[in-house]
Amino acid sequence: MSELEKALSVEEEPVRTAKAGLQRRVRWDWFRERLLLYAAVSVGSILGSVLRALASLAALGWFGPGFPWGTLFVNIVGSFVIGFYATITGPDGRIFAGMYQRQFVMTGICGGFTTFSIFSLEAFQAFHAGEFALAGLYVGISIITWLASVWLGHSLASRLNRLGGT
Repeated sequence: MSELEKALSVEEEPVRTAKAGLQRRVRWDWFRERLLLYAAVSVGSILGSVLRALASLAALGWFGPGFPWGTLFVNIVGSFVIGFYATITGPDGRIFAGMYQRQFVMTGICGGFTTFSIFSLEAFQAFHAGEFALAGLYVGISIITWLASVWLGHSLASRLNRLGGT
């Protein structure tokens, strides 16, 4: 190896080391962002799930086991909240919320609070027990009220977004 080649290889070594360090830093930043996002969703999901359990128990105590009022209630409220929050914190919204805050509320809390799986199980159980009218009423009322709640939340937040001032 000539003197010139040796000198060039020595000069390239710090560049390679810096490049490797930068690549490690980029990977760590990517991993850290994902970890924080998953943590935000997890904590929100825990809160939403506990709230759902409390609401379902309260509805069972107030109304009894005849109709799944608790599931209907949490899905109506959750639909309203996600419609409202998505709009008020959206690109044209009044409130700035970063990615972590939006995921904490919409994916975590609303995802943990609302429940499609228990809704489908309750509807199936009513249908399987021969309570066709109850099952149909439950499915119909649920879908209509959930969509109406999302629309209402979106409409209210859109109206707030159009208000003047900060």
